[in-house]
Amino acid sequence: MAVKTINTELLQKMFLAGAANLEAKKEFINELNVFPVPDGDTGTNMTLTILSAAKEVKALENPDMVAIAKAISSGSLRGARGNSGVILSQLLRGFTKEIREHKEIDTITLAKACERATATAYKAVMKPKEGTILTVAKGASQKAAELAETTEDLDTFISEVINYAQEVLEKTPEMLPVLKEAGVVDSGGQGLLEVMRGAYDAFQGKEIDYSAIEASAGTKMVKPSEQAETEIKFGYCTEFIIMLEKEFTAKDETEFKAYLESIGDSIVCVADDDIVKIHVHTNDPGLAIQRALTYGQLSRMKIDNMREEHQERLIKDAEKLAAQQAEAKKAEPRKEVGFIAVSIGEGMNEIFRELGADYIIEGGQTMNPSTEDMLNAIEQVNAEHIFILPNNKNIILAANQAQELTEDKDIIVVPSKTVPQGITAIINYMPDADAQTNLEAMIEGIGNVKTGQVTYAVRDTHIDDKEIHEGDIMGIGDSGILAVGQSVEETTKEMLAQLVDEDTELISLYYGQDVQEESAENFAQEIEDLYPDVDVDVHSGGQPIYYYVLSVE
Repeated sequence: MAVKTINTELLQKMFLAGAANLEAKKEFINELNVFPVPDGDTGTNMTLTILSAAKEVKALENPDMVAIAKAISSGSLRGARGNSGVILSQLLRGFTKEIREHKEIDTITLAKACERATATAYKAVMKPKEGTILTVAKGASQKAAELAETTEDLDTFISEVINYAQEVLEKTPEMLPVLKEAGVVDSGGQGLLEVMRGAYDAFQGKEIDYSAIEASAGTKMVKPSEQAETEIKFGYCTEFIIMLEKEFTAKDETEFKAYLESIGDSIVCVADDDIVKIHVHTNDPGLAIQRALTYGQLSRMKIDNMREEHQERLIKDAEKLAAQQAEAKKAEPRKEVGFIAVSIGEGMNEIFRELGADYIIEGGQTMNPSTEDMLNAIEQVNAEHIFILPNNKNIILAANQAQELTEDKDIIVVPSKTVPQGITAIINYMPDADAQTNLEAMIEGIGNVKTGQVTYAVRDTHIDDKEIHEGDIMGIGDSGILAVGQSVEETTKEMLAQLVDEDTELISLYYGQDVQEESAENFAQEIEDLYPDVDVDVHSGGQPIYYYVLSVE
């Protein structure tokens, strides 16, 4: 018998299943990213966005359609990270605006919701590109509109919409040359498809343990060095003790070990009376913890990132910095203008503070902050007009979304795509000018500075006519990858050769946490020798992942 409507109970299950499937496939989606930088990747950003909404949806008991719609929209809007996450949140926002007025959803309502979702997402992007998640969403909505006129059977309807979305996704390399060159489909479109597939599974009544799905090896953030060790397959050393609340039989022990082996290696599972000692190397510690909680409470939890410890340190530092800044701002009187800067590394943070930034959001390249992070920062800055410096093109949409959600303050988003651009923008601030004049001056200043960043590749790819292998050193300019090599210094020089011209007066070099001060000073001298008519300044940036960040003026 054909199913013609979706009620609130089923919709709740479908959304949570869609989120779970996206989370299970996030590393696969990350691998589709064209740019091979150790950055906030599409799969990760989309997953964090939808899980923020899933948390609110899961907490609802016997919800009506309005409550589910509000939880999905609010959770995804505030949790949105990166461009892909913001676009996903806008798709969900448009979708929920259409369904909230209905007690049940049929094919006609679903088609209208898909159409509204697509229109909302396109509207949110200043210059929409075809061959992206937007194109896949548009294809799905067009197919939905067509099917709504011919069928009331939701199983047929959803199945054919997903099949057509897959066809559109497979055509994205023909729409974006950069995808074709890299030999991949659009990662955001793939992420959207995984959400739809998970939702369809739940619609059909399937109860799938997505956590048990064997994901691809994923992005391996292996830093090249002379001391590089053998490749690490599973990145997190996870240990804890289960304080049993029910019997842990020999069968339980066997099944739990088998589960741990499905998500990792180096397994230790030792039961002793009322406790169980667990050790596992895995790419997702949360999966081990979630399963363990079914047996009892956890104690002595310890998780170490065996590939890169910087993410854990970033989160701790961000929380500490946010608390310190919030405390410092409490007693300050309201002022006319304030600044929020996204930054990473104590050296970079200190530079922004010295230039007048009121609040630093830790994140940037390696951990894209969410819209919620932006809103929290805005709340802490007691000013009438607040300039936000995203300092990363992947964060600008989240900043714009925070701007739209803020009603009691004037938020101005400066479109700075790199930290040097952000520094240039704040330097160009004129205290006696109004906000619009300052914005124009900042944008003009940004246009006069060229920036470069030196990091390493986390995956093999082919982009910008360059063959890139995991571990290669890359020099990335404002327009793309300018240089690829094996040496940090030589790659940086090759990139500078394309940035420096006869009008260049200053090169500012910010060295990262993995570069010694003496090495940076010596390298700066080499650059001065290459360009004797150009001043070279050296600063401690303290940024992880990026060996050097530089500006050319």
